[in-house]
Amino acid sequence: METLISSLSPQLNFAIAHASDVSAARRAGQKLADTLGFDDVKAGRLAIIITEAATNILKHAGEGTISIMRTQSGAAMPGVDVVAVDNGPGIADIDFALRDGVSTAGTAGTGLGALRRQADEFDAWTQLGRGSAFFMRIWQGAAPPEPCGIEVGALCMPLAGEDESGDGWGVTCDLDGATLVGVDGLGHGPEAAKAAAGAIQALQKRPAALPSEVLHTAHELLRITRGAAMSVARIDYSGGDIRCAGIGNVAAVVFDGAARRALVSHNGIVGHNMRKVQEFTAPFPPGALCVLASDGIQTQWDLGAYPGLHMHAPALVAAVLMRDFIRRRDDAMVLVARRRTS
Repeated sequence: METLISSLSPQLNFAIAHASDVSAARRAGQKLADTLGFDDVKAGRLAIIITEAATNILKHAGEGTISIMRTQSGAAMPGVDVVAVDNGPGIADIDFALRDGVSTAGTAGTGLGALRRQADEFDAWTQLGRGSAFFMRIWQGAAPPEPCGIEVGALCMPLAGEDESGDGWGVTCDLDGATLVGVDGLGHGPEAAKAAAGAIQALQKRPAALPSEVLHTAHELLRITRGAAMSVARIDYSGGDIRCAGIGNVAAVVFDGAARRALVSHNGIVGHNMRKVQEFTAPFPPGALCVLASDGIQTQWDLGAYPGLHMHAPALVAAVLMRDFIRRRDDAMVLVARRRTS
């Protein structure tokens, strides 16, 4: 049975620059917790996580971003993911800073320690002079087993002034592999978002199909929309490879910890003008990353410039790439999937 994870689940993004932004993010998290049926204890833990993460941004970096969303996991149990990223000075000794009672800002020093203590799952990446990123996940109940053979992290940012993003993503996983879709609806706003939703619907219809087959299904579904750029990748666990096909400018990159390999996409518009669909294959061993990114993200990024980042939660990889390479003149999307090592 296939499991779908996608951008159809709302993502809440908050620029953190003032104390009032902390309160707004916390209220949104509490509302999401209520929607997902969190009890008072779990909702309280989520509120602490959001408050401490946002306050840490203000104290140490001055400004940053917090994203709050339903867990990007194939597990049926509801949960909430919180991703906090800044471009501050970074942390010299992250393990030391995560101890309760440690402070460099003259406070009680419980902020970063509270993040790790209150979260069911926690990860952090930092580099001196390059800022910090934190990932926290809290489940409604006891942490369930992860049914997917990949870890997923993704972020979408709509163009400033828009409520909906025309960029989207989707992931299905089963016992044999996983399929990734990254889509950029033409233009931006509600009509572009409709095209992105149509591409995710194609994945729902063909969850374990070859990338070319998913593209052809999307081509039919998107005829009534303005169309989209789209890349599809299928990870084969037994074969140890990834097969990718793309139309338009949604970049697909494979990173194995040492080398960065971009996979080719052909010109065209899915839904209107799709003349050539061609699949390309690359090795995809355990631990490898696949990154799909819309043209709202610059293409010159190199994970090698961020020591150790590729080994952290995919949500942190997506957050750092979004922070450093977003163009800010269009919608933007980054989807990162890592094949599990066990």
